[in-house]
Amino acid sequence: MLSQKYIDDIIYTALDEDINYIDVTTDNLICNEERSEAMLVAKDSGIICGIDIAARVFDLAGGDVEKEILACDGTYVHTGDIIAKFRGSTRTLLKGERTALNILQHMSGVATATNKCVRLVEGTKARITDTRKTLPGLRRLQKYAVTVGGGKNHRYNLSDGAMLKDNHIDAYGSITAAVSRLRERMGHMVKVEVEVRNFDELQEALDCGCEIIMLDNMSLRDMKMAVSVAGGKALLEASGNITSENIREVAETGVDIISLGALTHSVKCFDISMRIKDAKDSE
Repeated sequence: MLSQKYIDDIIYTALDEDINYIDVTTDNLICNEERSEAMLVAKDSGIICGIDIAARVFDLAGGDVEKEILACDGTYVHTGDIIAKFRGSTRTLLKGERTALNILQHMSGVATATNKCVRLVEGTKARITDTRKTLPGLRRLQKYAVTVGGGKNHRYNLSDGAMLKDNHIDAYGSITAAVSRLRERMGHMVKVEVEVRNFDELQEALDCGCEIIMLDNMSLRDMKMAVSVAGGKALLEASGNITSENIREVAETGVDIISLGALTHSVKCFDISMRIKDAKDSE
């Protein structure tokens, strides 16, 4: 999912944004020959994600840094655990610190939030998925982090499948007309998902043979009824106003998929710090 070119492009963009052409503090304070050791330390408990990308930052920020990864992607860590150790150019470590932490903290936050939701619905058939509500330019990183946390990816982009949202339906006229038009023009491999707001639309979507139906902001009672009405004829996706407090109840209605935009658009960063010391102090 994550090509080296994509990763490097993200890192170069972040470094250019952070350093521009000079690090005024580091370049005027630290000699080019000075070496240090650094550790990435967890200040919270959760799932690590993006550690190899964070380590790659130091290659592109100047190089001359040896890396020891102690917690690979998917590892559950606790407060105080050492995630990785670095030894090498002090300038590189200082210049790459913020970019490495920004990436690692955000991706680990997404993975940790996803994992929490996955654990909350254990024992049900519901799958936790993301949405397209991602930060511009970071969709691949965020969707990768969702999978590391145990979740699944929804559509990656608008080319992956046909999804009729309320605005599509209102603009075209009806679910039946819109689905019929799509079937005429799409290839046979493309699935159709329809967002429905009430039981009339649910029945219409079922009659059209839609493979996936999104239940938009429905109550728990209505979701249970929708599961009964659908009778397994389509996958049912719950979306809207779902939180960690009610996600278990949503899963227990019998829906197949629970999609949450909050996994990517408003997730809390996982707290990680980098502690640096003179390499001579450890010899």
